Amino acid sequence: MLSPSYIELDTAALENNFSFLRQLVGRNVRISSVVKSDAYGHGIDYFVPIALKCGVDHFSVFSSDEAFRVWEITHGNSDICIMGFIPEEDLTWVIENGIEFYVFDVERLLNAIRIARSTGKRAKIHIEIETGMNRTGLDKAGLERLVKLYSAYSSHIDVMGLCTHFAGAESIANHVRIKKQLKIFNQTYQWLKNQGINPKIRHTACSAASVSYPQTRMDMVRIGIMQYGFWPSRETFIQYVHRRKSKKDPLIRVLSWKSRIMSIKDVREGEFISYGTSYLAQEDKRIAVIPVGYYHGYTRSLSNQGRVLIKGHQAPVIGLVNMNMLVADINGMDGVKPGDEVVLIGRQGDRTISVSSFSEFSDLLNYELLTRLPSNIRRVVR
Repeated sequence: MLSPSYIELDTAALENNFSFLRQLVGRNVRISSVVKSDAYGHGIDYFVPIALKCGVDHFSVFSSDEAFRVWEITHGNSDICIMGFIPEEDLTWVIENGIEFYVFDVERLLNAIRIARSTGKRAKIHIEIETGMNRTGLDKAGLERLVKLYSAYSSHIDVMGLCTHFAGAESIANHVRIKKQLKIFNQTYQWLKNQGINPKIRHTACSAASVSYPQTRMDMVRIGIMQYGFWPSRETFIQYVHRRKSKKDPLIRVLSWKSRIMSIKDVREGEFISYGTSYLAQEDKRIAVIPVGYYHGYTRSLSNQGRVLIKGHQAPVIGLVNMNMLVADINGMDGVKPGDEVVLIGRQGDRTISVSSFSEFSDLLNYELLTRLPSNIRRVVR
């Protein structure tokens, strides 16, 4: 059975993006592909295989259930790092299968040591330090306890990395805060070395920091939004192109979202369209009903705001977006019929509907719009 809409993933676009990213960060910096939140709405089960074809060998996820999905796809042949949630009952599987994970509190380290001792497998940890984000990370007292525990149980621990996360590298408004975070990180790294702890790699940079703060690239960068073809912010893109001759966007969107026209009808002047009275036809209208609504991730805030592509033309979304349907104005378009392709995100002819254009009509970020795309929408890789 076919779903009302489907998402296409473009392998050539992803290859282009990784080629650009490798050139950006340099050959000696490893790229970790961040595939948390179902690969930013792209679908882990579909995205990870094409990332592997692009030469990716390290994946970062948020939780142990995501790590398990990546592990099954890669057959354990790629490095996987959990940056966030691990229920205590999952930690044994994580350690036994060599999955790397962040340690941002002493309790997790104590549990890891206990399991490592009982299983005979070394826990592969990344020490996350608090540098000013004030979310997760070990503070000074926590680091001092970690040093003591490492001294006593080093035979059960592999310190794979030292990391932190910057508090908004996509905005110049956070510049002073990020510079302070970087200073704290570097000081803490030296202090840990003096205590006999030598992390194999240091990593602090997300997509935005990789562009705006080259000194944060270190040994590895954690690339999320940019691998999918999106810039963390307009500010980040402007900063990238500022001193370059070409102002062309080097990234290509991997994701397209498409549907088909379900029904066409004519509405007379003076009639309201869809629920309520938000849209009154000021003239006779021909409308197309499309089987996509807020249940499918097409946000209700795009009512009377959004655009779709039909026959290479932009068609305004009119009336309220329903749970399962939206209405597009196709006045003046010739030859439109039920079954015709509708592009919700992506390209049709020489026109494009971008995710960023959605955010211009709503209060949502690129990240939020992408990750709200339901996992039950059919994915197609091309």
